[in-house]
Amino acid sequence: MAIIKSFKGVRPKQGLAEQVACLPYDVMNTKEAREMAKGNPNTFLHVSRAEIDFPEGVDEHSPVVYQKAKENFYKMIADNVLIQDGQPYLYIYAQVMDGRRQIGLVASSSVEDYFKGVIKKHELTRPEKEQDRIEHMETLQAHVGPIFLTYPKNKSVDAVVNKIVTEQKPVYDFTSSDNIQHTVWLVTEKATIDNLTGIFEKEIPATYIADGHHRTASAARVGKNMRDNNPNHTGNEEYNFFLSVLFPDDQLAIMDYNRLVKDLNELTTEKFFDKVREKFFVQKITSPKPTELHSISLYIDGAWFQLQPKSGTFTNDPIGVLDVSILQQNLLDPILGIKDQRTDKRIDFVGGIRGLKELERRVDSGEMRLAFALYPVSLKQLIDIADSGNIMPPKSTWFEPKLRDGLFSHLF
Repeated sequence: MAIIKSFKGVRPKQGLAEQVACLPYDVMNTKEAREMAKGNPNTFLHVSRAEIDFPEGVDEHSPVVYQKAKENFYKMIADNVLIQDGQPYLYIYAQVMDGRRQIGLVASSSVEDYFKGVIKKHELTRPEKEQDRIEHMETLQAHVGPIFLTYPKNKSVDAVVNKIVTEQKPVYDFTSSDNIQHTVWLVTEKATIDNLTGIFEKEIPATYIADGHHRTASAARVGKNMRDNNPNHTGNEEYNFFLSVLFPDDQLAIMDYNRLVKDLNELTTEKFFDKVREKFFVQKITSPKPTELHSISLYIDGAWFQLQPKSGTFTNDPIGVLDVSILQQNLLDPILGIKDQRTDKRIDFVGGIRGLKELERRVDSGEMRLAFALYPVSLKQLIDIADSGNIMPPKSTWFEPKLRDGLFSHLF
């Protein structure tokens, strides 16, 4: 069963939440982060992307950048931009995007649950990205980016959360520049905290990583390292838990996660299409957004094409039936020579929030040669795959809205 607990959150001072809150560190590059931070000394980007405080060209993984992140974080605390609650609380975090609301419980989740498989994953991680977050966490001695977890809808949790949302005044309520409403409530009563943590321990058999596989793996490794190096380890130390926001699975939506490839693997356009037609039915289209499973859109030379896999080109098991798997096994690997999407530098990924115009822009600019737009994976598929112990192809899911960094941090 899932173990969660309350914690003494570090969060923005009343009235500063909108200034502090920022998108997660990994959905932007350094140039975009610099632009977002302009004119706002209180943005949490100075902690999550501290390279913006150095001249252009600095290595974002340099020790001086991690130290700068630490300096900025603790200065925000010293200046009362961020405050720490005096008692351990839970928090409720609601987001509204395009009229759809998701309400999550902010808590610290158990590192041991991750190692035991109670917290289930559906993606592999890249060692260099893990190491980046490890360096960041160990330098700050804090988790400053919440991990996005989901769990099977539970009526008891819903009842408690909805009562607080309905009856209590929020501590923050603002709409960010991307038109997403963010609202936060404090859960301060010990009886309510005990009730919620008890429901998870008795009724929630597993939680699932929706977004944040690298942060979760890194937090688990940091916790294990600190445990192994502490001769007086008890299991109750804060490093045994990591910052998370847990949402019921019926409130979430997954967007498409699309692909761009730099070249045709030394093929001519004509030869490329000859090979594609061996495995796919191909037709030119004017409405490129896929509207159903097994309908893959291809953009090349200023035109969109629909690719429909032929019979016998895929299996119906939980992994094989995914369009990301079909594309990899029938096109990216055998035709374009991309064996491993996690490591090949010729492929890039674009979350569906950026739209298909972003795919067109990057191909038309000459930066990329072709793009693929995919139908989104369902949450049921994600959970079924995680429950089976299997792993999805990389970059299969894109969740929106993104949790904001800076609204909650967890010191350990």
